[in-house]
Amino acid sequence: MAANFKAELTACFGQPVAENPTGVMQEAAFAALGLNWRYLTVEVPPARLREAVAGARAFGLRGFNCTIPHKVAVMEHLDEIAADAAVIGAVNTVRRDGDRLIGENTDGKGFLRGVRVDAGVDPKGQRAVVLGAGGASRAIVTELALAGAADILVVNRSARRGEDMVADLAAKTRAPIRFELWRGVFRVPADADLLVNATSIGLYPDVDAMPPVDLSSARPGMLVSDAVFNPPETRLLAAARALGLPVLDGLSMLVYQGVIGFQLWTGQEPSVEVMKEALRKALLE
Repeated sequence: MAANFKAELTACFGQPVAENPTGVMQEAAFAALGLNWRYLTVEVPPARLREAVAGARAFGLRGFNCTIPHKVAVMEHLDEIAADAAVIGAVNTVRRDGDRLIGENTDGKGFLRGVRVDAGVDPKGQRAVVLGAGGASRAIVTELALAGAADILVVNRSARRGEDMVADLAAKTRAPIRFELWRGVFRVPADADLLVNATSIGLYPDVDAMPPVDLSSARPGMLVSDAVFNPPETRLLAAARALGLPVLDGLSMLVYQGVIGFQLWTGQEPSVEVMKEALRKALLE
């Protein structure tokens, strides 16, 4: 049998991307399944995004991720946008279907899978508080709404951005989504079941930063989740642990959104543990 030296290619397009560890977990998962696939982390300035997508088509990339600042801009260069990604208004994963490039959003789905699998919590009927109104927040709020959360409170320091996001997603999902302006220290409502930090506060290198929140009124058992994955143990999660509250770190969301992307690209099921261990090793070394 003739040797086949051709590697299938996937990638991440963004700027900056030097500190993005996605390739570490994806290549570990490829290797664990014996797949000759590669994941390229590519610096793409906004002005060159159209050319980068054209290059993905020309190279026959099996799929790619988009990170900051391309999650919205990439949509105009694709052939189709999945329904939930259209609701969110952003794409973080692109898959190939023949010659067509399809935009998906796996961020919110990855978050929900982590909540269900790693934290053992069903968001249906839960009262959630989501900090921030950026791309991660849009994805998380959308998926919480579609999962049947009883109440979703979005807290943001910019009134216009927060109000616009809430109005848009409430209209699209017909879910109970509310907005509250973030003034000073936000006191967590005593009836909240889930608190999610969907801001970048605490992300490396600002590891000593913590969202200005007061956890003292949180009910016992309220799950505290952080979308920040580097470091895995943020100051917010440390504060929650000190109060005896259950926590879910950002590695969970990062891994599970990557798992879903892997499935979309390869049609195979990757090892979650292999991906988690590769990330832990990369981030904690």
